[in-house]
Amino acid sequence: MLQPPHQSLQVAALSAQRVPVRDRDQDAPWHTEAVCRRDEAGLFFAPSKEPTAARLSREEAAKRVCARCPVMIECREHALLQPEPYGVWGGLTAAERRVVLARRRRRDVELKKTARPAGTIAAAG
Repeated sequence: MLQPPHQSLQVAALSAQRVPVRDRDQDAPWHTEAVCRRDEAGLFFAPSKEPTAARLSREEAAKRVCARCPVMIECREHALLQPEPYGVWGGLTAAERRVVLARRRRRDVELKKTARPAGTIAAAG
């Protein structure tokens, strides 16, 4: 059964914490350790005109692969920084990544507001 995006994010984060992180060569790119390298790319990217039920099922299967990946966090950050507009990356769909990015933008705006010195408003007015 599918969960709302905010719950999927929490489940993915908890799953990532349970996966033991292996020591890897610091010179090797993170994606060399990705579990999805052994899976079909079609699991992570939608074919054209995919029915909704099939898409949801495929995305959940892709998320299960991501949940056991030792570099899930690196993959997710890559997708958020690029930003990757398609596919499941780091256990998140494109729509879920948009939610995360929107939350980060709102948080950054709030942090900037609270970081302003109190005298700035009085001096401007």
